[in-house]
Amino acid sequence: MADRITLLKRFELQEHPQPNLIRLRYPVFLCHGYGAIGSVINSGPLHDPCMELRSHGIPAIAPNIVPYARIETRAENWVRLIKEFCEDYKCEKVNVVAHSMGGLDMRNAISGLDASDYVASLTTIATPHHGSSLADLILKAPELVTEKLSEMFDWFGDNMYPKTKSDALGSLEQLTCDYTKEVFNPENPDHEEVAYYSYSAAVGKGTEHSLNPVYKFQNSHIFDKEGPNDAFVSVKSAQWGDHVETVPLSHLAQMHVQVNKSTQKVYEKFWWDLLLMLSEKGH
Repeated sequence: MADRITLLKRFELQEHPQPNLIRLRYPVFLCHGYGAIGSVINSGPLHDPCMELRSHGIPAIAPNIVPYARIETRAENWVRLIKEFCEDYKCEKVNVVAHSMGGLDMRNAISGLDASDYVASLTTIATPHHGSSLADLILKAPELVTEKLSEMFDWFGDNMYPKTKSDALGSLEQLTCDYTKEVFNPENPDHEEVAYYSYSAAVGKGTEHSLNPVYKFQNSHIFDKEGPNDAFVSVKSAQWGDHVETVPLSHLAQMHVQVNKSTQKVYEKFWWDLLLMLSEKGH
């Protein structure tokens, strides 16, 4: 009898089976970071988060640009695409949500390329605002190794996005701790008319949250240098503007890559909370 009741329960209809809706003043424009891992798996690094946002009724777009290029080059690409989006969809402004290096791109775009005319808010997710010791580690490898890696990534990037020449090594140098602190941050101050928010993330060493063993070494290396991190960017480095919270998702899981059954719920809650934050702030 109990088994029969349980079986029938499965057919019971929910009154509201669709995802909850959120209203924002402006659409969301998503900017991806360095690399092309997400592009190999999906239509783009932030395609899945974009679809997650759309499931809550949010007009959102997640374009692709050159995966390996210097901040200035990527920033120009983002500004062009934001302007096109605003013109095509008759939007006054957008809320930019940028992952990883995409946050540095957009800070440069707002500070030096007049993107502030089109951007109401910038929310960064695991962006190395103060650099990443992982970039420092890679660049300390023997010159022959870095050259071969650079050639491979440039070839990969040029074939994935032939519109813009890739520069894997040049862009990686801009992610170092010294460059961000001594050059990038002083040259790219916040714009007074744009709201800045940030999310950091931490898994693996120093936390109770598991991490793919493949990233154990770099997670441990960053922890020893900077503290808790998501295997690519530390909590300390990711904080900029109004730091909202630290989420228990790896750098890739934030993009819906390597997500399992347990982290799927964390992933969904993270993006829902981000939208809720923007809504409550009036964006």
